[in-house]
Amino acid sequence: MTIRFSPIRTDIVRAYQAGGADANGQLPERQISDGGGNPCRHCLKMIPAGAEMLVLAHRPFPAPQPYAELGPIFLCATACEAGGGAALPEMLASPDYILRGYGANDRIVYGTGAVVPTDRIAAEAQMRLDDPRVAYVHVRSARNNCYQCRIDRV
Repeated sequence: MTIRFSPIRTDIVRAYQAGGADANGQLPERQISDGGGNPCRHCLKMIPAGAEMLVLAHRPFPAPQPYAELGPIFLCATACEAGGGAALPEMLASPDYILRGYGANDRIVYGTGAVVPTDRIAAEAQMRLDDPRVAYVHVRSARNNCYQCRIDRV
């Protein structure tokens, strides 16, 4: 089995970039990136210093429910190309991240969450996706639990 790092869907990102409301019903904030720690969840790259970015609340699930966490994310303020693929995204530059498996019902599969060194993300995600109960994996910040991207089976 092969894995794929998946960004937030382009149609959702374009709605935010056009001024659509976020998961809290608020307009995305516009800020200027400092270039240090502002990963775009669409192109899966760091937003360059001096570039305009959006800060907004996002729920990476199809519908609200008890396990559907929402939280702050960054996006490029202007249209960017969707990132993703088999290679570790450029934006995953911290030493470690939380990996957590979710079932087809979008609920956490207990026992799949752990803080994982960045260089082990692909192998650890593969192990979680080998479990038939796991439909996909989230990569989240190990420091703040912010959603980074999703990992899917290919």
